[in-house]
Amino acid sequence: MEQEPEWIVKKAVDALGFDKVAEHLGKNARTVRRWIAGQTNASKSDLMVLEQLCFHLYKSSPRNQDFTFIDLFAGIGGLRKGFEAHGGNCTFTCEWDEYAQKTYRANFDVDHELAGDINDIVGDIRQHIPSTPDVLLAGFPCQPFSIAGVSKKNALGRPHGFECKTQGNLFFHIASILQELRPPAFLLENVKNLERHDKGNTFRVIMDILEKELGYKVQYRVIDAKGFVPQHRERVFIVGFDGITDFSWDDFQHPGPDAKKLRDILLPDSEVDSKYTLTNNLWTYLQNYAAKHKAAGNGFGFGLVGKNDTARTLSARYYKDGSEILIDQGEGKNPRRLTPRECARLMGFDDDGKEFIIPVSDTRAYKQFGNAVVVPVISEIARIMKPHIMEVKERRAKQCSQQYSVQQETLTMPSMQPQVPENQLKYAA
Repeated sequence: MEQEPEWIVKKAVDALGFDKVAEHLGKNARTVRRWIAGQTNASKSDLMVLEQLCFHLYKSSPRNQDFTFIDLFAGIGGLRKGFEAHGGNCTFTCEWDEYAQKTYRANFDVDHELAGDINDIVGDIRQHIPSTPDVLLAGFPCQPFSIAGVSKKNALGRPHGFECKTQGNLFFHIASILQELRPPAFLLENVKNLERHDKGNTFRVIMDILEKELGYKVQYRVIDAKGFVPQHRERVFIVGFDGITDFSWDDFQHPGPDAKKLRDILLPDSEVDSKYTLTNNLWTYLQNYAAKHKAAGNGFGFGLVGKNDTARTLSARYYKDGSEILIDQGEGKNPRRLTPRECARLMGFDDDGKEFIIPVSDTRAYKQFGNAVVVPVISEIARIMKPHIMEVKERRAKQCSQQYSVQQETLTMPSMQPQVPENQLKYAA
């Protein structure tokens, strides 16, 4: 341990960040930075604590190998969590944002390639994913199709949808990977507005490519996460199978819109730092801003909610002012933002009493959770997809086995053996 302690410190910092590691040890963050830089050495007792911490953070869970999947545009792993819960094993991950990668690594055992920009791998996908996965998962970037994203791009005179060269055309990369790998199934996720974008033309193009060009049997549904979590969050989910199955969205079990309320995810008041309470200036600004737009007949404004309410949709811009979800703290007190831990709960990342590790700053955490999927929704989709994934997988295996048997029989048939004319038999002998 004394000879190479750096890896223990670095691994803990990668998972939790300097501040959390320092807090865990009762040290100053500058001390931990000096350890990383090699300026000073950690004590043996500190290293032992960190070794145990790393063991706890990175220990592998028993894996079910029922089916494999790849995780594209992975973010912080919401799709992965949902499919792992039903026997899936991730074999490849792609996520371009380095901070999202940090959170992903802190929460998952990444024993495979974690690629960055999908543009760098799509032209040579078999070099990165040599074995065909059973499922392709992709929550491809939604900003070019979201209502807020389209409005912002229009205001700035920028292209949106497929015309957005940096994000909108990434769907075509998914189509290319589907064509190359031909997995038995896939799940794609995006904002509800994808259906209506460009008068429905964008969605028609997507469906035509998946169904007509690639030949998948495709079904989609818009699902509101309200009830799975106390948040109104509508997303479109597109499921495809390589062949006919009995998959039906009717099997999807929704707990009902009132199954969860904010009281189920909020921390006790005593555990919420005062820094999350809005300043007088910001609170005054938001009230004036809302009044201005209300007078103009617009719907813009803050979302003030209590413990028995359901929140608006958490967005990636939440770090700016928290206006879409402000928690009422009672008369005489300014409202407050959700904490990052409450955002993790609001998106369903904390489960079974186990907290999702947040190794990044509050600002980064708000962005990451605002861009994420609601894990319980994904878990339910994985549940109803799994029997059909296994069906197509087994069907393929049977077809491959039959094809192999036919090939072997053909090779051993007498007619396939080299024939030697009778007048040459003596020479052959």
